[in-house]
Amino acid sequence: MKSTGIIRRMDELGRVVIPIEIRNQFNIAEKDPIEIYVDGSSIVLKKFEPNCIFCGNTKNLLEYQGKLICKDCSKKIGNLKENTTK
Repeated sequence: MKSTGIIRRMDELGRVVIPIEIRNQFNIAEKDPIEIYVDGSSIVLKKFEPNCIFCGNTKNLLEYQGKLICKDCSKKIGNLKENTTK
């Protein structure tokens, strides 16, 4: 990880302001969803991007019964044949 040299204090409600330079760099606008990860002793913030539930792709997404699936995975599912055992 690369240090920015920027230090912010958490307020009494647990909020930390992300500097405008960093928000601009990652194209984060007001009210954009942010994902929070824990990696060992680090807290990682990442702009949320909807993705395919199977492969993680973020492009060409289709919604099926409330789930996102990319077109490639949708085609693969369409090509599945029912496994019949006798």
